[in-house]
Amino acid sequence: MKKRRAHVWITGRVQGVFFRAYTRDAAELIGVTGRVRNLPDGRVEAVFEGESDKIDKMLEWCHEGSPISRVDEVEVLEEVYTGEFDRLLIEH
Repeated sequence: MKKRRAHVWITGRVQGVFFRAYTRDAAELIGVTGRVRNLPDGRVEAVFEGESDKIDKMLEWCHEGSPISRVDEVEVLEEVYTGEFDRLLIEH
């Protein structure tokens, strides 16, 4: 299976609603690695790495988000896979 890396920016009510924790939990269930963090402008930024079909599932999850979040937009930039992560890290 082909490996991919997706750099993602999520806009909406995505801070203060446990979005990062739910993202980590979803990544563990789906089987992708990477990192997720809040940005000063109110968006959430994430990098996901893994098998192509699992990245697709993670991107689908990003459009739904955590139970009390509201996702308005998901911007995705495909990047070169690096394999640098062993799990999904929450950055502060």
